[in-house]
Amino acid sequence: MDVLLWGVLPYLTVVILVGGLIWRYRYDQFGWTTRSSQLYESRLLRIGSPLFHFGILVVLVGHIIGLLIPKGWTDAAGVSQALYHLQAMLLGGVAGFCTLVGIAILIYRRRTTGPVFMATTKNDKAMYVVLVAAIVVGLFTTVVHINAHEPDSNYRLNVSIWFRSLFVLQPDIGAMSRADLSYQIHALIGMLLFAIWPFTRLVHAFTAPLHYLFRPYIVYRSRDDQRRPGATPGHRGWDPVGTRDRSR
Repeated sequence: MDVLLWGVLPYLTVVILVGGLIWRYRYDQFGWTTRSSQLYESRLLRIGSPLFHFGILVVLVGHIIGLLIPKGWTDAAGVSQALYHLQAMLLGGVAGFCTLVGIAILIYRRRTTGPVFMATTKNDKAMYVVLVAAIVVGLFTTVVHINAHEPDSNYRLNVSIWFRSLFVLQPDIGAMSRADLSYQIHALIGMLLFAIWPFTRLVHAFTAPLHYLFRPYIVYRSRDDQRRPGATPGHRGWDPVGTRDRSR
């Protein structure tokens, strides 16, 4: 069972994630969106969405640092175990709490706003269940095990070693099997979340509007300006910005 859970399942999750993203991009590009519902309700959205998105970004950075940076590196940099756990508690705990509050507001909004609820699919509901479970279990492990001194409760001595070993295709199954049960549950929920990711509205996280950085400026003008004496004659095409004669 350990070989299946910690040696096979992680790679199967990656295959489903990558394959799902390719399939979604090829056959459902118009569905690659969050299906925004801001027109139906915006007050709760303005509160819940920033809390969730900024919180989840901090949580993601915390996971990257905690899983990819070995304990020996932080020890060599003079960061003690107590100091490391303190910053994890402050940043991870606060970010996790904000993420949980944000997703709770968004779910409440989706449940109580008629048009938004009508647009909620079974796929969305399943995604929310898995996402909330991942946040709750992750917050639980952060708060409960933050001051624990047992090796099984220190994820950098088991979970991090297992996670890094996956990249060299030599999964350290023993390290993960020794981890505390809450870490194992959190890892399983995380893999489930990434497996269903391409088939939910969460897929929009893989889309970055980089083309906005390179597109030309859009100049808006009123048609009334064309009728005023001395106005520049209207014509089709671009009017270069900053080159117009301003002496008139």
